[in-house]
Amino acid sequence: MADYNVLKGWDFGEITQTYSVRDTILYALGIGFGHDPLDRDQLRFLLEDGLQVVPSMAAVLGGPGSWWRDPRTGVDWPQVLHAQQDVEVYTPLEPAATVIGLNRVTALCDRGPERGAAAALERDIRDASTGKLLARAKRIEILRGDGGFSSRGGISDAEPERLPPMTCTERKPDVTVELPSLPQAALIYRLSGDYNPLHADPQVAARAGFPRPILHGLASFGIAAHAVLRGICGYAPERLRRLAVRFTAPVYPGESLRFELWLENDQRARFRAHVKERSVTVLDRGIAELSLTHARQDGTKPIYRSA
Repeated sequence: MADYNVLKGWDFGEITQTYSVRDTILYALGIGFGHDPLDRDQLRFLLEDGLQVVPSMAAVLGGPGSWWRDPRTGVDWPQVLHAQQDVEVYTPLEPAATVIGLNRVTALCDRGPERGAAAALERDIRDASTGKLLARAKRIEILRGDGGFSSRGGISDAEPERLPPMTCTERKPDVTVELPSLPQAALIYRLSGDYNPLHADPQVAARAGFPRPILHGLASFGIAAHAVLRGICGYAPERLRRLAVRFTAPVYPGESLRFELWLENDQRARFRAHVKERSVTVLDRGIAELSLTHARQDGTKPIYRSA
């Protein structure tokens, strides 16, 4: 069972990661860019000449990998589920660079034996040569097999803060975007660093209660970034400075996601996503914050389109 003091004091050290143009392209492929190989906008994230980086890639940089599998955590790692992700990008990422990830557990909440536990984690991603803060990633994970840990030490933090509910859904969305995923999407995405067998091994998925391997939460997070870039940013990655979302149901590789986006103003949108095949909401309470300091090269306003 999870140990509060062990997890809150976990020393991740400085995680140095060097990524290449190949890694950047592989990440974009893993979240579905190139499903239309003739779309010039998508190819800007897949071709070496003038390569641009999907902002959500910050979520996979400088991370500790499958650290829950370390026996010292005491965590029932096959029962860990990703519940929420929030990434702020302070400067556009380079196609190739060396970064340092500084990770920490900021909260550990005992929700009870029947509901498991909730862990909040935070990571700063800094340029290795200058120390400049490039991005900050926050996540909440549910430890489904570790509720009741506080009965041993009597220590538990408050429940991590959830993203605010959406109040705009009573009106028609301003933009809709539909994006497919490949049947082998999880097998491609895992090459960006998340080798949790829950997303690849049918036997592990079955032990966790799923009929087949599920798509990584951060893969569907990346698909959300694609939807925002396509629907309200005109594929200008420098405009997307924050992306946050709540994972409400698993996505299975091969399913299509239909995104509904509501524009609050020039700098903020809310969104959610449904799996078309099952009519299930899989992403909710989404927030996309846009930068006005990075104007498009042609000086025009962002392109809003449904697709």
